[in-house]
Amino acid sequence: MVNYSEVTEFILLGFRAPPKLQSLLFLVFLLIYMVTVVGNISMIIVIKMDSRLQTPMYFFLRNLSYLDLCYSTVIAPKTLANFLSNEKKISYNGCAAQFFFFALFVTTEGFLLAVMAFDRFSAICSPFLYPVNMSQKVCVQLVTGSYICGGINSIVQTGFTFSLRFCGENRLDHFFCDVPALIKISCVDTFVNEIVLFTLSALIIFTTTTVILVSYAYILSTVLKIPSTRGRSKTFSTCGSHIAVVSLFYGTVFFMYAQPGAISSPEQNKIVAVFYTLIIPMLNPLIYSLRNRDVKDAVKRILCRK
Repeated sequence: MVNYSEVTEFILLGFRAPPKLQSLLFLVFLLIYMVTVVGNISMIIVIKMDSRLQTPMYFFLRNLSYLDLCYSTVIAPKTLANFLSNEKKISYNGCAAQFFFFALFVTTEGFLLAVMAFDRFSAICSPFLYPVNMSQKVCVQLVTGSYICGGINSIVQTGFTFSLRFCGENRLDHFFCDVPALIKISCVDTFVNEIVLFTLSALIIFTTTTVILVSYAYILSTVLKIPSTRGRSKTFSTCGSHIAVVSLFYGTVFFMYAQPGAISSPEQNKIVAVFYTLIIPMLNPLIYSLRNRDVKDAVKRILCRK
């Protein structure tokens, strides 16, 4: 008989660094989070206020900014608080809630990026059918479907992960509650959990990247048929920001979750996790605003109006 002591809280070890470096990291993370909040809220407001941005592409972009704001907010405030605290504790239920909402928003974003690729495919390859294919009703259904897929993955992952036993060991070698770190401190066989993590992550990445790659294959084929170089450049320019965002997001998520050996290197995982939990949500609105003339013109119109 083994006597299991019930774990009621976890200690987030975070980044192991001297106190002075912890203070510096706090300032860096705070700056990143402030830029993320301001950038994404600004993007949402600009798209909402400008009548010329009331199109399917910007409807999806507004939802992307909302998701970036949400999942960075699930992680950043607790991480910032832990930089200033000696205890670095999070309750068992708080840990489960943090992971549930993080998985929900991140998975939803993955599906939304696939939807945005399909939107560009419809606009470029079937321009005459575009108003029908991407009507307001269809756009709402696609976003709702993305949330449903995100919710299913989040429920399954949270259920499997927090059904594990933790035999007194409650120190998570991470700065937030994530599956690899939780699996590592469990005192029971985690083979099934690792298979579920790998299978679900691989399935989601395969499905969404297939949609993205097929959409861009058709887009590229259509663009190459345009006779003028200027026309090809103008048509493909609407996809540039999306390609950059997709590359950043899927590159880091694949590295983190869709490899069988992804659980073995906590320090490496922390660096990658910083990138997709804080850096990418900060970069997305900057990429879409700096590379998108419509957004820049909308900002100018709003500022001139005031």
